[in-house]
Amino acid sequence: MATLPLPPHFEAAQVGQIWRVPYEARAAQARQWAAQHALPPAAEDTHKTALVLIDVQNTFCLPDFELFVGGRTGTGAVDDNVRLCEFIYRHLGQLTSIIATLDTHTAMQIFHAVFLVDDDGKHPGPMTMVTSDDLRAGKWHFNPALAESLNLPHGAQHLAYYTTQLEAREKYALTIWPYHAMLGGLGHALVPAVEEALFFHSLARYSPTQFILKGQNPLTEAYSAVGPEITQGAEGQTLATRSKKLLEIVQTYDTVLIAGQAKSHCVAWTVSDLLDDLGTIDPTLAQKITLLEDCTSPVVVPGVVDFTDAADAAYARFAEAGMRVVKASDWEALP
Repeated sequence: MATLPLPPHFEAAQVGQIWRVPYEARAAQARQWAAQHALPPAAEDTHKTALVLIDVQNTFCLPDFELFVGGRTGTGAVDDNVRLCEFIYRHLGQLTSIIATLDTHTAMQIFHAVFLVDDDGKHPGPMTMVTSDDLRAGKWHFNPALAESLNLPHGAQHLAYYTTQLEAREKYALTIWPYHAMLGGLGHALVPAVEEALFFHSLARYSPTQFILKGQNPLTEAYSAVGPEITQGAEGQTLATRSKKLLEIVQTYDTVLIAGQAKSHCVAWTVSDLLDDLGTIDPTLAQKITLLEDCTSPVVVPGVVDFTDAADAAYARFAEAGMRVVKASDWEALP
């Protein structure tokens, strides 16, 4: 199917802004667009293509929000989402399904400041890296005021075990992130321009957007949409389990496209975990996956951290495993 023009309602200048999607107007326009361009219902697709969007939420994608992913350019996620929206509109007829993950948090979680205190009762600042050595040295402690509300009487033991396990598995150190992706808050929502594109696609193709929530467990991080960083607690109890949803998508669809934020964290760890799962079934399934490299950016905090090189190294490994890594504008040219 030919690449489509951008619909009249799309304005690239609005992608980095907050606004309300006019659902009724877009629904009518989507059906008119489908008729004008002879777009069939997605159920009729003979080659089924899924677009998986990782955490394309206000909290990561808009400059005034908590964890804006600016990359080295400083405007990364906004630029990524302009390209992403254009990609969705131009390929409405080829996208069978769109799946969006949503990072989903409440205040009292292991990676938020309230979880830890120092000897004076002060909480760590955003972007503090907490290591097992820090805990042994007494630099940080579990906040005992949370023990009852989290049903965690042995919080210090859990924190020590958790950081040790991260290091043993060569994961990122426990990072204290700003409060973000708060369930019920504006930051948790999809970027309006992307939400509008997904809504338009769902009405034009009669294909409801699918949502995957991740990160709700207070006792573990969950960068990946496949599963948490640590699945078991100090006493062998299950903290959370790995999801097979993305594995099933790869098995079900002929092509799986992946984009979102951030390239160095939630996207990279999701793809890495997915690759591990594919390895247990059929490593050649990785060839179904295409990474839209210009619809994602790494975490960069100037003068503090820069994960660009780590993100690029991860993508090189994914390519070696058989995944395609392309720019959104080049996707249609692929065989």
